[in-house]
Amino acid sequence: MPIDPQNTLATVQAGLAQLSTLIVSYSFSAIGAVILLVVGYIIAGLAERSIFVGLGHIHGFDATLRHFFSKIVRYAILILVTIMVLGQFGVQTASIIAAIGAIGLAIGLALQGTLQNIAAGIMLLALRPFRIGESVEVGSIAGTIEEIGLFATKLRTAEGVYILAPNSTLWNQPVRNFTRNGVRRADITLSIGSWNDIDRAQKTLLAIATADRRVKREPAPIAFVATLGDSTVSIALRYWTSSADFFAAQTDLTKRAKQQFDSEGISIPLPPPEAPTPEARRQ
Repeated sequence: MPIDPQNTLATVQAGLAQLSTLIVSYSFSAIGAVILLVVGYIIAGLAERSIFVGLGHIHGFDATLRHFFSKIVRYAILILVTIMVLGQFGVQTASIIAAIGAIGLAIGLALQGTLQNIAAGIMLLALRPFRIGESVEVGSIAGTIEEIGLFATKLRTAEGVYILAPNSTLWNQPVRNFTRNGVRRADITLSIGSWNDIDRAQKTLLAIATADRRVKREPAPIAFVATLGDSTVSIALRYWTSSADFFAAQTDLTKRAKQQFDSEGISIPLPPPEAPTPEARRQ
């Protein structure tokens, strides 16, 4: 079949016209996409800095939360810009949003425990049941707070042991904070023989507490009879001191009380002798 040159020329011209139309159309789409990406990137950066600075003006707002929320805003804007860019090229954005939602749901189900730790970390940073440097006890976990993260909290025990506790574990249990109030009450109990002068023993304990500068004058320290035994009397000294001086003051006052009792002849009864074993009786 002979080729008609006129028909061939017309077909080529029509193809070139369509190609030029596509090139012009997609050129504008590409230019618009580039502009959207640049503008979106700039807006995301400005929004991130604005959120970070704005949250910094809120008194007591944690720096970790400032970074967290500012990053969320940044990535949300970038994802929105990416969807808009794809829409410039005729991609169905509704299906992309549905796919992102499905992926997010799957990730959320897979990382359920991790998300719980993040949520607990946000609550810990917002409500501040404990701060860095404070001594706490949460369930079976006790130590000094070294770092509060979004996923876990680092503690150091009194023995120098490192503990990394998931935030959800710390959030779901009552927190005993030994440092927060600044002061703590302490009791020192010593048993003396029932034949000793009880009033003298109480005055001795009060004199020891009053002479120690770490003991608070208000509330004033008190000494009282705690318990009565067959041949013993338990004398207790109750006083208040700062949280930082709690352990040092308690050990020092206990030692001084024993030394002062010895110097004043206030005797501490010895434990009763152990009964001999059947083998010892036979010997």
